[in-house]
Amino acid sequence: MLANDLDEFAREQIDETAVSEAEQTPESALIAKAEAEGVRKAVASLPAHFREVLVLREIHDLNYRTIAEVVGIPIGTVMSQLARARRLLIEAIEGSAA
Repeated sequence: MLANDLDEFAREQIDETAVSEAEQTPESALIAKAEAEGVRKAVASLPAHFREVLVLREIHDLNYRTIAEVVGIPIGTVMSQLARARRLLIEAIEGSAA
């Protein structure tokens, strides 16, 4: 259940960022929408345990200690999962651009 809520919130945050950062021309709006969709797909492709800590940190802006409490894992595991999630996300985004 938490993962579905996080995914929905993440989608909204990605869309809002794309809209607010894009110039308001039709071309730039289309590019921003495509980029947001790429990020959304890349986040969705992450294994659930990586996606969960990434969304809690990057979208909900929770600190490592709070994430550890919410997820029920040690803080060191939070840090290692975040590092791995970020690497996987970059690989997914770069792979979709190729």
